[in-house]
Amino acid sequence: MRILIHADDAALWKERLAARLPDATFAISGETRDFQADYLVAWKPPASLFDAQPALKGIVNLGAGVDALLNNPSLPQDIPIVKLRDAGMGELIADYVRYGVLHFQRDFDRYRRQQHRAEWREHAVTPKREWRVGVLGLGAIGLHVAQRLAEDGYPVHGWSRSPKAINGITCHHGDDGLTTLLEQVHTLVTLLPDTPATRHVINHETLAALPHGAGLINPGRGTLIDEAALLEALGTGEEENGRLRGAMLDAFPTEPLPGDSPLWSHPRLWITPHMAGPTPVDEAAEQVAKALGAMHAGEAIDTVDPKAGY
Repeated sequence: MRILIHADDAALWKERLAARLPDATFAISGETRDFQADYLVAWKPPASLFDAQPALKGIVNLGAGVDALLNNPSLPQDIPIVKLRDAGMGELIADYVRYGVLHFQRDFDRYRRQQHRAEWREHAVTPKREWRVGVLGLGAIGLHVAQRLAEDGYPVHGWSRSPKAINGITCHHGDDGLTTLLEQVHTLVTLLPDTPATRHVINHETLAALPHGAGLINPGRGTLIDEAALLEALGTGEEENGRLRGAMLDAFPTEPLPGDSPLWSHPRLWITPHMAGPTPVDEAAEQVAKALGAMHAGEAIDTVDPKAGY
């Protein structure tokens, strides 16, 4: 089994995978010209890599998001693609979301703005049991986030395309279910995959369905949000003069976020550089090794549906 690795930390991945697959032969993208791989382990590989590797039998995507891979014009057709499913990212993203929910629930955004005005004013606390949180997307990571929020004491509403029943989570599905969820949540969390059906799911219509003063947290895909609609819903300046109170954004359609983007300067937006859920190599390597072994042995494995986008 010949495995090519393409990642910023490729040497670390090679070390961890070699310990788990001692009979495999490894190479790092860019370090050799003649290596022909059976399998590619990669994060956002360039089109030129696929042009140089015509004999690939499978790909392991080093992350949960596969949009960059599926949008690659040179991606080979009809070979299995396996993506990471949580592999430790869920807990990291849950931490990010829990911080964001607490940020709004305990009014830290408002206290920060008051500090700039040297204003000493206390806000009444809304108890966790009354602070409803909506989670769009109940895949492996979305489910983990929803359950952690429920453990913290928040009433959690989850949304998915098809019906689900999850203990401790009020589940919704379909268009009507989405509207029902949006109309009652204080904080909305977006953890959907990037597909044609989810692009700009947060738009003028869905933002208008939220209660006045709701907050938004997006540690998912950048394409989920219509940025023009988001800015309109926020209104202008420090005062809460739009429908949205504020938003925390970790993912964007273009990354790095361009320096001239109006998102940078809005006083009620918090921008982070796609850091909510980095892939923990030690935890993920076991999952990657098992996927490679299963593909090589011809065993059944859960693969990405290119048409669905996940």
